Amino acid sequence: MLIAVASKDGREINQHFGHAERFLIYDVEQGSARLVDERKVERYCSFDPEHPLRMHLLKSIATALSGCRAVVTAQMGEHPKSELEQMGIEPFVASGPIRTTLVELAKIL
Repeated sequence: MLIAVASKDGREINQHFGHAERFLIYDVEQGSARLVDERKVERYCSFDPEHPLRMHLLKSIATALSGCRAVVTAQMGEHPKSELEQMGIEPFVASGPIRTTLVELAKIL
């Protein structure tokens, strides 16, 4: 199964969903996690008080993550969480080493 991760360094889950400009895509199966893709996106958080919810960006991110069963980030607001769920992508907030965390997460998905 494919799982998207927000990471600043490619080793740890350590980036807020809204600050991510890329998501690392891992194929997680049989107790291992293998990096298979990197998908660039426009940041969801723009700090624009006129347009705080930026739905068009959220939909664009969801499209970029198509095929992924879940997305894992260090932090995520309630609005993106609920919207991603409605789009069929399970959101998770976690931290730690990417591969170890994804293997554990796959056990409950």
